[in-house]
Amino acid sequence: MRSIWNGSISFGLVSIPVKLYSGSEDRKLDLDMLDKSDHARIRYKRVNENSGKEVEWKNIVKGFKKEEGYVILEDEDFEKANMKKSKTIDIEEFIDEEEVADVLFKKPYFIEPQKEGGKSYNLLRDALKKTGKLGVATFVMRQKEHLSLVGVYKNVLVLHVIRFNDEIRNPKDLKISTTKVKPKEVEMAVSLIEQYTSKFDLKKYKDVYNDQLLKIIESKATGEVQEVEEYDSKPTPAKDLMAQLKASLEKKRKKAKHRKRCLSRNTKKSGIFLKLLNQKRRSTLRTKVGSWCSAMRQHVCITIYGWKLMASSKAGPFLKGLP
Repeated sequence: MRSIWNGSISFGLVSIPVKLYSGSEDRKLDLDMLDKSDHARIRYKRVNENSGKEVEWKNIVKGFKKEEGYVILEDEDFEKANMKKSKTIDIEEFIDEEEVADVLFKKPYFIEPQKEGGKSYNLLRDALKKTGKLGVATFVMRQKEHLSLVGVYKNVLVLHVIRFNDEIRNPKDLKISTTKVKPKEVEMAVSLIEQYTSKFDLKKYKDVYNDQLLKIIESKATGEVQEVEEYDSKPTPAKDLMAQLKASLEKKRKKAKHRKRCLSRNTKKSGIFLKLLNQKRRSTLRTKVGSWCSAMRQHVCITIYGWKLMASSKAGPFLKGLP
């Protein structure tokens, strides 16, 4: 991984030199934009609107428009705006994890200590783990100030960039129904939620959309027609709400019973299989031992009083005591 920011984390008087690495990645397919007529790729150029000529990246600057013209900003101007926040993730307070609304979270970044920051990094990590707290911090990256939370994930410090208050839109303009819900319907819905409740396992969820899209791309490339299963999501009418909740509960119960029966059947089959396997092993072992004894009776060489007697099938009486 390539670090995207170098600086330090500070809490109190402790400063930890660190690097930031992106903790997530975009899984979208890389699709090109083409001209419909000949499938030639569409190219975007940085063009001077006065001359119409293309401008190289090295000759492009950023500017803020004012009435009298543009104020040009250089790289150092962005750092000068707040030198500390451009170089430091400054933890200003600690809060409980439950206090943060999920809607605030935007993007995670893994934090790695630089050489001289190992012990202080471990100190902050272990203290956060023990208290269950998150550090609230602000810093500047890519010419923008970010509000963030510092916590622990899989024994590594992770920084979550979150949204400022003014970045969250007010939902008051949404048209929410004022229809009253019956207590029985709520109880039924709670029962359904409880039946579907399980321990969260992140590995269980896979991004399959890209794979499905790739199948369509492959089938189109070979001239095959991919059959698409149509899906129509119909809203449940208010009058059918109770019936649908009951049906959902029943469906879940049946599925649970079926899973239990399958598990029991598989366990039983496994027991029978192991029993048969053990019986077969014992039978095979007895056969092998019997064969070995038989071979021994036929070919054992016995020395009696210094004389060698080669045992044959007639030597059976001498070997009755052998296993």
